[in-house]
Amino acid sequence: MAAPNSPPRRVSPAAGEGVPGAACAVPAGGLAGGIEICITFPTEYVKTQLQLDERSHPPRFRGIGDCVRQTVRSHGVLGLYRGLSSLLYGSIPKAAVRFGMFEFLSNHMRDAQGRLDSTRGLLCGLGAGVAEAVVVVCPMETVKVKFIHDQSSPNPKYRGFFHGVREIVREQGLKGTYQGLTATVLKQGSNQAIRFFVMTSLRNWYRGDNPNKPMNPLVTGVFGAIAGAASVFGNTPIDVIKTRMQGLEAHKYRNTLDCTLQILRKEGPKAFYKGTIPRLGRVCLDVAIVFVIYDEVVKILNKVWKTD
Repeated sequence: MAAPNSPPRRVSPAAGEGVPGAACAVPAGGLAGGIEICITFPTEYVKTQLQLDERSHPPRFRGIGDCVRQTVRSHGVLGLYRGLSSLLYGSIPKAAVRFGMFEFLSNHMRDAQGRLDSTRGLLCGLGAGVAEAVVVVCPMETVKVKFIHDQSSPNPKYRGFFHGVREIVREQGLKGTYQGLTATVLKQGSNQAIRFFVMTSLRNWYRGDNPNKPMNPLVTGVFGAIAGAASVFGNTPIDVIKTRMQGLEAHKYRNTLDCTLQILRKEGPKAFYKGTIPRLGRVCLDVAIVFVIYDEVVKILNKVWKTD
């Protein structure tokens, strides 16, 4: 029994149970991120191809189905997984940094009852998004986009992840893996701010006055899908700009603002929402899977790693 004057146990917004802060969030987030990307990568591949397909040239794809058909016809089903290695190598540390930073920040921003309100959840999500963008996402996404774009070339030059990284660094230096950093920070910061804001709001609504109320995995998955959809509609324009800034033709743009203006002038406002549908499908599934796996891993670690 706890002492009468002992402080209330802090509650993780992720699992609803006491956890050892970022120390638990890092492995749980990394495992969740690795499993998720293996499931959803084909939708990420299609989204990236559609975003790279500029109107200023004859369009290569008539839509999602045509992109899938052309890829499978030219490269087989495994063609839909081109670039997976670069994303898989990055997804594990990305999710680890994201949840670790969110847990670290939220542990300092919860009230005495262990609750995190929506506004603070948004700020913690913003911090988590910026951290993952700088540490992991920008170099990972740059390599991924170059791999996918390279497949569209008549003679692809990247033979694999490590060969591609070596070639990029040899030709462009380390900064070649940090193309589109500003756009990536804006994208990831807004992504996680929106997602954690929505997720925190829905969790608080579901739990009501009982912050220790357990979360059913199905409920967590539904809440995650809603949070993912909100982030897609909120920041797909930034995602399109980031993708263009990281492609093989990124040299056409002086900076993020110039890229934005060129897309607007040459392709119109609708171009900022290219790839929205495949991205919507991927992100909703992505966020739902990640939060469900993360919650379940945290629950297991709570049993193994006692914190009472």
